[in-house]
This record gives sequence, C-alpha cells and structure tokens, in this order.
Amino acid sequence: MRRLLGSLFGSAAALRVAAYRRGLLPRARLAGPVVSVGNLSLGGSGKTPVVRRVAEILRDAGEAVAVLSRGYGGRHRAGALVVSDGSKVLATVEEAGDEPVMLARALPGVVVAVGPRRDEVGRAVETRFGPRVHVLDDGFQHLRLERALDLLCLDVRDLEDRPLPAGRLRERASAEGRAHLVLLTRLEAASASEIDALEGRLGAGRTFRVERHAAGWRTIDGAAAGEPRRAFLLAGIARPERFAADAAAAGVDVVGSAFFPDHHRFQASELADVARRARAAHAEAILTTAKDAVRLEVARPEELGLPVVVLDIAAVVTDEPRFRSRLLAAVGRPA
Repeated sequence: MRRLLGSLFGSAAALRVAAYRRGLLPRARLAGPVVSVGNLSLGGSGKTPVVRRVAEILRDAGEAVAVLSRGYGGRHRAGALVVSDGSKVLATVEEAGDEPVMLARALPGVVVAVGPRRDEVGRAVETRFGPRVHVLDDGFQHLRLERALDLLCLDVRDLEDRPLPAGRLRERASAEGRAHLVLLTRLEAASASEIDALEGRLGAGRTFRVERHAAGWRTIDGAAAGEPRRAFLLAGIARPERFAADAAAAGVDVVGSAFFPDHHRFQASELADVARRARAAHAEAILTTAKDAVRLEVARPEELGLPVVVLDIAAVVTDEPRFRSRLLAAVGRPA
C-alpha cells in the first residue's frame, strides 16, 4: 500500500510540475535574479549550509543579497516578515522559525525574510531594500517563483529512494533533471566508485561535491569557545547521526546523546534530564548544533549547570572556483 501511495504522490508532483511548465499555473518574477537551493528528500540533505555558502559567495562578490524562506516552525503566517535587515536580527525564533534566525545571525550584510508566498516576500524586500539577488531557501518545489539558477542538494542515496510515504522523496527521483546544478551531499554514505558513477549519470559538468567541515566552536550567545574533549550531544534535527559523525570527526569524545525530532522546542524538564545524563557520563560540556542553538536560547540553557557549546558546520564545495563562476554568471556578474 505504501508503495502504491508513493507512486500516486510522485505522479501528483509530476503533474504539478507539468502544469507550471505549460503555463496552466501562473509563475511570478522578481526584479532581481533568483537562485533556488532545494532538495528532493525530507530534511538532512545539507541544504541550509549550502544556502549560507551561496549567500556568502554572492555577498562577497559585491551583490546585494536576500535570503527568502518559508519560515517553517514560526508563527508568522501572512505577508513578509523581515528577520534581518543585514545589520541586526529583527525577529525571534518563535516568529520566524529556527533556520531563518540561524541564517540571519550567520550572514551579516544579507537581508533575511520569511513568508508563505516567497514572491510576495521578495517584492516586499525589493520595495524596502532595493533590487538584489534572492537566494530561495528550500525552493526546488516552490515552482511559482521564476529562478535564474536551480541548485539541487542531492543526498548520494536519494536516487535509490521513493516518493512519500513509501520513502523520503518529495517527488520522483527523475525530478533531478530540472536542476541546473546538482550538489552531492552525504558523501560518506557512498564509495568513491559509486560517487564517480553517480556524477557520470547526472552529468559531470553540472555536478559538484559538498563536504561538511567543522567551522569553529562557540557559546550560544556567539562568544568563542574551546573544543570540548568529552561532550554529551543534544540535537533536534532531521539526521542527528550526521551531527554525531561531525563531532567525532572533530576529535570530540562523545559520551552520550539526546536526540529529538526536527525543529523540536525544548522543554525545561527535557533539558534537566539531559543535564543529569551528561553529568552522569562525566561530560565537560553539552554539544549542540547552530540550528538547535537558536531554540535553546528560549529554554534558558544557563540553568543546566554545564557549558553548552555549539559546533558550527560549513559547506565546502569541491572545485569552488568553477561553482562560483557558474553562480555569478547566472546572476549576471562576471566571475
């Protein structure tokens, strides 16, 4: 039954794509070019670090940049909410959701805004801040908005999967053909020969590999922190096993973990239990992710009795000069 439902879900998604392609459903265009970053599967494909890196490349090349997000998990429901004006964060995680606030803090000089209709959000941003390049967060299925470049973050195992509910895909694996560029993520899940074969299947000219690198250690309020030697992991993300692998790769002795569903709002009783377990395991710190950090602020982590350290992760695109050239060419700026 699940396989049948997955087939029906994939067919419905394909019909929707065809309706947009044939003009049966309207598409909107912003004054500035749009670079979409999205994925095929539900969460955990490494999309958010890629959004951050794309925005950094554009900003550092001299472009005015805005990140447009749906604001999943926030209570904002209509119109546009400016999360950052490029100089300060203006919205809370309760209003905007965790990922937009995380991006707003990580991207000085970049406007971040959220809303259910990204075309309306983009127009509101242009009215208030002027023309700019828009980075569309989680935009692969947001077909209403025209884009200059479609970037697909593809887990190396996605093409073996099925659409919901039979698998984790939001549409058929063949939808990867819409992408202008494909960024392969979760490289550790495949062998070198499998990745080479996947690049050949997708087209080497449009395929890039994305690695995850530890970018530093900090406190929740942004101050520099030392690397913890023994840490208890705390996370509410889609694929916490990747966080555990990141911590181990960075040299941390992981003595325990507490993992919750993606976007989880931590309760005081849950954190008290985490602190108890961490102390029992003789951890010197509780280690968490940047995405979790913006939600933990609300839960008063200073009351845990242990330091809370954030491990920042950066997306590193192999052959970044070629990627940068393709990105800048798409928005009309010489590399």
